[in-house]
Amino acid sequence: MQIWKFLLLLFSALLVYDPVFAQSFDAVGGPISSSDTAWLLTSAAFVLLMTPGLSFFYGGMVRPKNVVSTMLQSFICMGVVSLFWYFVGFSLAFGDSIGGIIGNPFTYFMFHNVTELTHKTLSPTIPFVLFSIFQLKFAIITPALITGSFAERVSFKSYVLFVILFEIFIYTPLAHMTWHPDGIFHKMGVLDFAGGTVVHMSAGLAALVGAFFLGSRVKYGKDTQAYPPANVPYVLLGTGLLWFGWFGFNSGSSLGSNGLSALAFATTHFASASAMLVWMGWDALRGKKPSAIGACIGAVVGLVAITPAAGFVSTCSSVLIGVIGASVSHFAAHWRARTGLDDTLDVFPCHGVGGMVGILLTGVLAKDTGLISGKTSTFYAHLICLFTVTFGVIVISYLLYWVVNKITLLRVSSEDELLGLDRSQHDEAALSLQELSLES
Repeated sequence: MQIWKFLLLLFSALLVYDPVFAQSFDAVGGPISSSDTAWLLTSAAFVLLMTPGLSFFYGGMVRPKNVVSTMLQSFICMGVVSLFWYFVGFSLAFGDSIGGIIGNPFTYFMFHNVTELTHKTLSPTIPFVLFSIFQLKFAIITPALITGSFAERVSFKSYVLFVILFEIFIYTPLAHMTWHPDGIFHKMGVLDFAGGTVVHMSAGLAALVGAFFLGSRVKYGKDTQAYPPANVPYVLLGTGLLWFGWFGFNSGSSLGSNGLSALAFATTHFASASAMLVWMGWDALRGKKPSAIGACIGAVVGLVAITPAAGFVSTCSSVLIGVIGASVSHFAAHWRARTGLDDTLDVFPCHGVGGMVGILLTGVLAKDTGLISGKTSTFYAHLICLFTVTFGVIVISYLLYWVVNKITLLRVSSEDELLGLDRSQHDEAALSLQELSLES
């Protein structure tokens, strides 16, 4: 009981905290643009809707006994990451730069100076608090993406702890390095319009390490692959919500209601459409029938691949990015299946590889600054960024999994896994015991 009394006392103190360490706010920008503000309010809501969309997308693909647990792993990020962002996350990502790697945790601690005024560099035409809330939605969905790799076998409390550590040591440094004006990747000339590295590469690589660290599901390659997805309509619904929300994800990253946001809107749509058809085409060449899940995965891969390039390429290039992204990710998914690595929902082939393809093609196809425009410096910067992020995320995420596992076991017991995480972790279920026995 003493620890709970201490935490209550600490929380009470934080509520009346006077941020004496924070610097004075002297970065107020110009007047607020009503149109920009309206679009960013809409975009922030769009992006938040992507997290419930992801929960349906993932929840529909696992076995019936793990639907609730898988969906909750996405939903819980809306609570955990939001409070983390309020206390220190936003400051770590966008506070005064420390070496171009991380923000000063006291710059905006507990949203100090995060007001309805504009910011001269980060949000020159929209309220600074709206900029922070918009960026929060990206921070929420990133760790949720990881859950598909270790679905059906991860302890819920261990996962929540990992989410917090992931945000501190991986997400916020990447956001700062890529999107803050003083970040090292930003100064190198890396172009990441909406999160190819910050969101998708970081989540995909952490997912790869997580699948390796936790190991395969019980009887993986035998009984587990014989089970069909729990609910294909959930997957379709989730894809629709993701596609819808992605317009806010990419188009909203222009931070304004302008021509750039319109371009990002168009490139996002065409990349996803082309990737969907290409993925289904590759399935057909492999002798498979057209499937709803194949179409949905292809559409999402296209959205992933265009994310870093959305505001930097033409609509013609966006179609090409969708085609290449879907093709490379499709082959990566089949290669992964042959290795025996149990990345349950192929998070690494779809998000990790898709993000890598997207960031490289941005360096090639970006208008006026890409390789096809004769500018080699941008492409080289993207290569350096890709290798640096890949190495860094793999090493750091492995250390985070190791630390969490030492504190509380990451993986549930074999008995709990066979029972299903819905009941063993949450004492809930999408189906009754009788229905589950029929499914089995």
